[in-house]
Amino acid sequence: MSRTTQNAAPTRHIELGLRQNLAQFVLLVTVNALVGGMLGQERTVVPLLGERVFGLRGYTAGLTFILVFGLAKAATNYFAGTWSDRFGRKPVLVVGWLVAVPVPLLLIWAPSWAWVVAANVLLGISQGLTWSTTVIMKIDLVGPARRGLAMGLNEAAGYGAVAATALATGYLADTYGLRPAPFLLGIAFAALGLGLSTLAVRETREHARLEAAGHVARADGKHDHLHSDLSNGEVFLQTSFKEPALSAASQAGLVNNLNDGLAWGLFPILFSAAGLSVAKIGVLAALYPAVWGVGQLFTGALSDRVGRKWLIASGMWLQALALGVIATVDSFAAWAVAAVLLGAGTAMVYPTLLASIGDVAHPAWRARSVGIYRLWRDGGFAAGALLAGIVADALGVRAAVWTVAALTAASGLVVAARMYETHHRPGSVEPKGAVDG
Repeated sequence: MSRTTQNAAPTRHIELGLRQNLAQFVLLVTVNALVGGMLGQERTVVPLLGERVFGLRGYTAGLTFILVFGLAKAATNYFAGTWSDRFGRKPVLVVGWLVAVPVPLLLIWAPSWAWVVAANVLLGISQGLTWSTTVIMKIDLVGPARRGLAMGLNEAAGYGAVAATALATGYLADTYGLRPAPFLLGIAFAALGLGLSTLAVRETREHARLEAAGHVARADGKHDHLHSDLSNGEVFLQTSFKEPALSAASQAGLVNNLNDGLAWGLFPILFSAAGLSVAKIGVLAALYPAVWGVGQLFTGALSDRVGRKWLIASGMWLQALALGVIATVDSFAAWAVAAVLLGAGTAMVYPTLLASIGDVAHPAWRARSVGIYRLWRDGGFAAGALLAGIVADALGVRAAVWTVAALTAASGLVVAARMYETHHRPGSVEPKGAVDG
């Protein structure tokens, strides 16, 4: 099937599909790995900086860097989707990398905790622009049939890099100190990410327009109310509250990152209090996102075969179990097993939620819906930092872990009760052809 749009731009052949867009897809996977590396530089070291360098004693105060990161990233996610539709995906990606450049420098030179907080505002803005845009661009390229696989590869690259960088920074900090060595990696990641995004990444907005032109509604009528011309406010309401699958995914994403905020901010403190070395803390900080990252290579594709709903619900329940184990045990080996379980549960959930948003949202406003979902999901970082800090200050770190475990289990119940199976495709061929791009 061939479709064209009329404008003055030169014609470029555009097709949907992973194989047809493999070079750009691999490039975007590489870029997202660098995005993940920018986040991973903080996972082991920054909580220890707060405790050992800046003398922070209250858990709530120590988690302020995650709170501001979550708020900045959540808000930016929303605008990333809107701006990607208005200005194109590539300009938003490049701006995101420009914002990332000062982050490792601020962490290296920070004379006070306020500098670390400021760096995390910039990191949140950068992550919201870069990660959101790479997600949108991959969804644009592959079309509907391989969406779960695409999201699995995207998130595996990002969180695999989080894990590798958390491990590397742990060893660098153990050998050379908490600063500056661990953050030199961030300088390299920012330079590479900006260069690749500026010089090699190509715009994908026309791929979304091609899919929209050939969009076929579900035969069961579930999406009849989701027209192509929804306003920004209508897209927000559908994604957040009204549409059962979209809203169930949004709350699950929020709770998932709520427990990730807990893991990021309090697990290194919990492990340090048990007498573990910085190197061992780095191993545990890396193990959870490593399993999460590698697991998504399989779970994203699995959701294309078995569906989204029960993979998401089961993943939330497995995360809750893992958090309960972490709150109970007190040894490196037991924590390592729990970190593996937590990573596996997150791998079941993370790419599948994104794929479900792509399943339901119309291509004409899908970028905005992804941005709104990611607003809620990454708002979980802020909610997790605030909740975990308050509970930990009042009742201790383990009580905070138990609280988040209970919320995670409840979120799985919401998915089981409210979400329908979203991976339902009509028997049609993916649209492909030539358009003016």
